[in-house]
Amino acid sequence: MQFVKGLLNALVLQLLLLQLCSSLDTISFDQSIRDGDFLVSKNETFVLGFFRPGTSSNRYVGIWYKFSEDKVLWVANRDNPLNDTSGVLSINTDGNLILAHGNSSQGLPLWSTNVSVSSSGNNNIVAQLLDSGNFVLVQQDNQNVLWQSSDHPTHALLSSMKLGLDKKSGINRFLTSWNSNNDPGTGNCSLRMDTNGSPQLILYKNLAKWWRSGQWNGIQWGGIPAEGSNNVFKINFVNNQDEIAVEWSVLDPSIYSVITIDGTGSLNQLSWQGQQHQWVTLWSAPLDACDSYGKCGQFGACNPYTNSGFNCTCYPGYEPNSPHDWDLRDGTGGCKRPQGSPSMCRNGEGFVKMENVKVPDTSTIKLNRSLSFEACGEECLRNCSCLAYASADVRNGGSGCMAWFGDLMDTKQFTEGGQDLYIRADALVLAQYTKKSGGGFSAKDRRLAIILGVSIAVTSLLIVAALCWFRRRSRKGRGGQPELLNDAIAGSRSHEDLLKKNEVDEHRGKTDLPFFDLSTIVAATDNFSSANLLGHGGFGMVFKGCLADGQEIAVKRLSRNSGQGVEEFKNEVMLIAKLQHRNLVRLLGCCIDKEERMLIYEYMPNRSLDLCIFDKSRRSLLDWRKRFQIIIGIARGVLYLHQDSRLKIIHRDLKASNVLLDASMNPKISDFGMARMFGDDQIEANTNRVVGTYGYMSPEYAMDGLYSTKSDVFSFGVLALEIISGRKNNFHFENSSLNLVGQVNVGLVG
Repeated sequence: MQFVKGLLNALVLQLLLLQLCSSLDTISFDQSIRDGDFLVSKNETFVLGFFRPGTSSNRYVGIWYKFSEDKVLWVANRDNPLNDTSGVLSINTDGNLILAHGNSSQGLPLWSTNVSVSSSGNNNIVAQLLDSGNFVLVQQDNQNVLWQSSDHPTHALLSSMKLGLDKKSGINRFLTSWNSNNDPGTGNCSLRMDTNGSPQLILYKNLAKWWRSGQWNGIQWGGIPAEGSNNVFKINFVNNQDEIAVEWSVLDPSIYSVITIDGTGSLNQLSWQGQQHQWVTLWSAPLDACDSYGKCGQFGACNPYTNSGFNCTCYPGYEPNSPHDWDLRDGTGGCKRPQGSPSMCRNGEGFVKMENVKVPDTSTIKLNRSLSFEACGEECLRNCSCLAYASADVRNGGSGCMAWFGDLMDTKQFTEGGQDLYIRADALVLAQYTKKSGGGFSAKDRRLAIILGVSIAVTSLLIVAALCWFRRRSRKGRGGQPELLNDAIAGSRSHEDLLKKNEVDEHRGKTDLPFFDLSTIVAATDNFSSANLLGHGGFGMVFKGCLADGQEIAVKRLSRNSGQGVEEFKNEVMLIAKLQHRNLVRLLGCCIDKEERMLIYEYMPNRSLDLCIFDKSRRSLLDWRKRFQIIIGIARGVLYLHQDSRLKIIHRDLKASNVLLDASMNPKISDFGMARMFGDDQIEANTNRVVGTYGYMSPEYAMDGLYSTKSDVFSFGVLALEIISGRKNNFHFENSSLNLVGQVNVGLVG
């Protein structure tokens, strides 16, 4: 009898354990979560429980990644913290989730879902943490979702979560930053869907527009052209009678990625690198000065790639509101039509095309999606108040109509991507721009010129192609790789660039730089898998790879939308192939296939220096001896470039992210796309195109474009200060005392 009792007790205990295990992701009416208890999603990716942010003593209920406890994704009681560990999360008699003190006499709950539940009772209502990271309140009998955390996001957006307006329920989903790392309370920055005009995402800071995505142009957000070329995630935008919303999803389900907003007014898309146990930034905004909303005011366009050092220009036919401010490089006052300019409603006026731009703010436009693009221009021309128009959908040559009638704000110029904007202009301005663009001929003359030009271009290309074919045939088997490199680079460029091949040969000389087949690189990087992504920059993305012989490599893949073009690619190949030093990264070869251009480097296991010295968890790896050795190693590399190599090289972009660390933490200078070669007796040079990173630039280079070996020495000095202090020299043009260099100067003077 005792044996039977024991067996029954054991079975009951086992059933209880099975029930407990099966409900680790769920709580029902008769269960609760107390401080120290957790819900874990079935796939063990997400955790819900009580947490304490940073150095705060307050307690909150939140959701975070199990493998990264510091990456909190959602907070329930963000503005009503607990000051002790007495918190209890449960389902009350009304069927709602509530968070309260353990002592119910302390009054109203700190947080509640506050939804209406049918009279069927609360016994069949459960709260469950899903594998998507969504926390839902569900009626089990009909699987009706009463409430879900994804409808009330805080500061983070997970894959497949929507941002925008649900017209049926009236729920408007948006992100809001934390107050600080120690306080998840509602901050002063938010990302919202602006549903007016042509919908767009707006990032607000202190209730003012800070950045915008541009409108959805049928393919992507118009202000983020690089977004369409990524191979990590895809974006789905919906605008119908039920909702205006956007969601994104990763292409590889094994990749963990999240979009966050912080209190500085920055959006960041992060991806978890499991091997390195760290989060890597895939994309961020604002990205440059021209991403700042209204940087050049009304009727002004901002160009981050200008050579003049000033980003702002006025629309065709417009002039600065305050020439004095523009002389001081302040374009926020915008532009206006010149005083006394003719009426915009006379015979002869038309439109000047601005190419490759983020079109102005679309919140106040007149939108007609059924109108053809041609009819859009005609309708705008007939209305004297219509100042500009553009296509609402860029697919299939353009369709739909966006027309502007007030101030045009926040226009950004791209080198590639964006779309065309047509600005209304009077006859005089139109004639000036028509002349600049090669106008002045009759329609018949223009047709003949086009036919003749096309014929000449086709004939020239055929001749060049034949010459290249004969040249390659004659060199086959003679090891002519240097010429093959130039041919390959030229082959991926326009006919005009092809004619510059002799210039390339003159400066390159001979090199035995190996070529890699595209298939070899695709296999080595697992088809550029996002799991192998090491980082990205203005040039594109960098992937880790492994060749068939086991050698690890880093593949720098030039993006088609990159600000860095063929010249920078060619420059890096020409220079670094000739340089050999223990403190310079070693170029193993390159790959050129049609529009693909890639550089293959030795792999640096410890990544870039900035990830070590500016990361609180990794900077402990660098004691003072190691920091000193890194500074000495960088100095040796710079000395080699300036004095000891066959070429005298000015790097021009020496900074922490361009110094890589090998397995022994030895520094190696990388990224020679902006470098320049000097003659033996040359002291300095001048450029109209100032490149590099503010904060590392010497004053004479940043202000006047003068660069020399002293420019690199200045950058090295800033870098040494950063290595010693562990602080980044964030550039502040208005107040130099906020810079690291400025603070050091103040300390020395004091």
